[in-house]
Amino acid sequence: MSPRIELNEVTRKGLKKNQAGSALVIAVFIIIVMSLLGIALVKMLSSSAEAVAYEVIGTRAYTAAQSGAQWQLLRTFPLNNTGAQCQLSQSMPTPSVEGLSSCNVNVACTVSIYDDTSYYTITSTATCNVGNVMTSRSIEIEAKSL
Repeated sequence: MSPRIELNEVTRKGLKKNQAGSALVIAVFIIIVMSLLGIALVKMLSSSAEAVAYEVIGTRAYTAAQSGAQWQLLRTFPLNNTGAQCQLSQSMPTPSVEGLSSCNVNVACTVSIYDDTSYYTITSTATCNVGNVMTSRSIEIEAKSL
């Protein structure tokens, strides 16, 4: 029985020598893979944050353009019924709402007359610039006099 014990001891020592550097290789591989996954996650979060910023600024531009169109409609069709007036192109005053203060609104109005009826086309274009993000939205409204 003694030869068996010696053989097992020799075999164990040989296995330990063969496996001496494999744990280090596996550890380095795991560190590299985890680092790559972390970098990919950071890039995804960064692009997601940028998309949200564009969406928010785009919504502000849309709201400013809508405000410009409503402002021009009020000027074209005043509440005191003094008659419709369409001014060709003008800049709307800067909105006093805090979220729209970085937006510029340009409004254009054109008149077409068919069969003694006036048709008005109001185009409102808003451009909002916050930091490095700039978006623009346009709205076109058609109305006719009664």
